[in-house]
Formats: sequence, structure tokens, C-alpha cells
Amino acid sequence: MNPAIALKCTDCGRVFVPGDGRHQCPDHGDFGGLLDVQYDEDAALDALKERDGTVADIWDYEPLLPTDGAAVRLGAGGTPLLSADALSAELDVDLRLKDERGNPTGSIKDRASAVLASRALTGGADVVTCASTGNAGASLAGYAARADLDCCIFVPEDVPEGKAVQPAIYGADVLAVEGHYDDAFSLCRRVSGRRDWYDGSAAVNPYAVEGLRTVGHELADQVPAADWVVAPMGNGCGLSATWKGLAEFERMGLLDGAPRLLGVQAEGASAIHDRFQGEDPRAGTGTRADSIDVGHPHNAERACRALSGSDGDSVAVSDEAILDAERRLGEAEGVYAEPASAATLAGLKRARDEGVVEPGETVVLLVTGTGLKDTESARSATDDVERIPASPGAVPDRY
Repeated sequence: MNPAIALKCTDCGRVFVPGDGRHQCPDHGDFGGLLDVQYDEDAALDALKERDGTVADIWDYEPLLPTDGAAVRLGAGGTPLLSADALSAELDVDLRLKDERGNPTGSIKDRASAVLASRALTGGADVVTCASTGNAGASLAGYAARADLDCCIFVPEDVPEGKAVQPAIYGADVLAVEGHYDDAFSLCRRVSGRRDWYDGSAAVNPYAVEGLRTVGHELADQVPAADWVVAPMGNGCGLSATWKGLAEFERMGLLDGAPRLLGVQAEGASAIHDRFQGEDPRAGTGTRADSIDVGHPHNAERACRALSGSDGDSVAVSDEAILDAERRLGEAEGVYAEPASAATLAGLKRARDEGVVEPGETVVLLVTGTGLKDTESARSATDDVERIPASPGAVPDRY
């Protein structure tokens, strides 16, 4: 039985019945009327209390996932929480890394796609689609292949090659749209509406949030004493979903005090940060951190509510700081993260410098995706490969 009992508009509170295919409230424009899935939490609590304490994948939280039992399984979720001893000492905090790189397609987006593919399958869809800066598209394509669904992905024309190739390997059609993410999103919306495709774009599909929020559930189980969770913000969906999962478990009595959120954006794509700080939006110049390169985030209001609800804060960091952080994560902790993930470390450093995060606090960075998806950015953050003759005397003597 589907545990979802209602869809509630986050702007006006209007309530809809799940299962009618509606993804937005009709009383608002394209950037409003996002719907939030509501559950029978009392019934879910009884089932969740029977868990043995281990989490294999997101379906261990199935009593709080909006499916009818037809779960598409590929292994999303159940990711490790890593200690970060070197960076903890460097920043004078107790730092942990929520490592999402081991998800089936290499990013946190697999949590969303597991639910989206399940919804599409039970709803009788033949084709799934989404607009993506890369990770979400690759993820949905992988899960579509698992569910034997056709898939078409819309990406901006400057998407990194690795993120364009990956969904194609899964059999999806990948369409690089002239312009930026906003152009790809707009085209995806128009085409999916006309052709009756299932649109899994995280910017508007309420069920994407439901899968993503399981990272909040896992953090509540893994590190209940965390003071901060640091998350990158592009469209704002991931951060707001993380907060929904944390707040949900606190409300249900499964977490004694939710952590504060620190949202991190790149200075070249800082619309949510600007809005939260009460500043006039800066003209976006773009960012090398392609996964958070979103000029007009549809979930900006939802993300700001999550930051406020957690008594959190936000920072914006330069691309130089992001690439430095990508290199530092690798050097200090052996973690190869894509730039959007490394932005969390850059943001934490800034928050420490500004006194937002205090010494000794327990902090979790969301490492949302693997650096293997964007090796070009990593190359610019490191020295070139040193080429030498095949002679022992040519090996540098610096160790």
C-alpha cells in the first residue's frame, strides 16, 4: 500500500490526492506551486521501529516512500559515513563525510531516481525524461534501463563529456540543448507535456524530493549528534530534501534535535544564497561546478525555508576555492569528489573563517558525486603529469 496520503502545495496549502499525475499546483506559475508529499507518520513509525539498525539501501525506509510496492532496485542509498581526521584537525571541528559516490551511477541523485522510476513504472509510463546538469540525467537513465523504460535526457550544451556519455551507455537519448540549464529545463517541460512522457526533473517533480530525503534519514541514524550538515545548492532540491528527512525523523521521535544546515553555492550561480541573505540577486556568470550551475533555481524558496527552519546559514564561494577544496579532499582524505561536492569543504572553510561554525562542532559534508564524472575540472586543479625517461635517475628525489 502506498503510504503517501496527500500532496500539499508549498505556496498556498491546497491539497491534492496522490496518483492523479499532478506535479504542481495549478494556481501558480512555473516557479511556484511545488507539491510536498504527506504521509501517515504514525503508521510509518510502527514499521520503522522494527528495523535492525542497518541500512542496505533506501528501501529500508519504504514505509515512508511513495510507492505501491513496485520498487526499482539498483542499490541506491546505504552509503557510508567516513571520518575525516586530517581535515578535522585542520579546521578544528569533528568532520565526517557522507559519501554518496558509491551509489549505482556515482551520485546522490540515484536516491531520487529509484523513486521516480518506481512511480513511472507503476503509473504505466513508457518514456521517462528530465532536464539535468548531468548527474540526475545519468541516474534516471540508469534506473530507466533497470525498469525497461525508454529515456530521453535534456542537458545544457556545455555538459561535461563524462556526464553526457554515461546516460547514453544506459541506452538513453541525450539531447544537448543550446544555452544553459534553464533552456534545457524549459524544452523538457514543453516536450514531455505534449508527448505524455513522465517528467522526473527534480526541479518540479515532488517524488524526486522523496527519494533524496532518505539521506536525511540515514544521517539521523548514523550521526544523530551532528551540529551541522553542509550541502551544495544548485536547484535547492537536495538541500531541502535533506532537511525534510531530518525534520521528519525529529518530529517522529527518531532523532533528538536536528542539525543546522549550511547551504553552499558558487559565486557565479548564487541565487539561493543571495535570496536567503536578503541581497539583490547577483548576475550569474556560471561556475565550473556544473552540478550546481543553475541560474534560476525552482526550489529556491523551499531551500530558503529549509535553511530558516534549521536555524542554518549559507555561503557563496569562488571557483578557485572550490577547485582547491577538490584537491584538498583528495590529498587529505583520499576522496575524489566532483566540484559541486567539493564546494561543501570550501563553504565550511569560509564558515569557519567567519565564525558561523564554531570550534569542536560536529559537521557532516555531503559528498554528492564522484570526481570521475568531471576529470577536466580536476585536471585544472592539479599539476600536469610529469613525463620522464625510463631511467631510475630520472625519478624525482623529493620523498
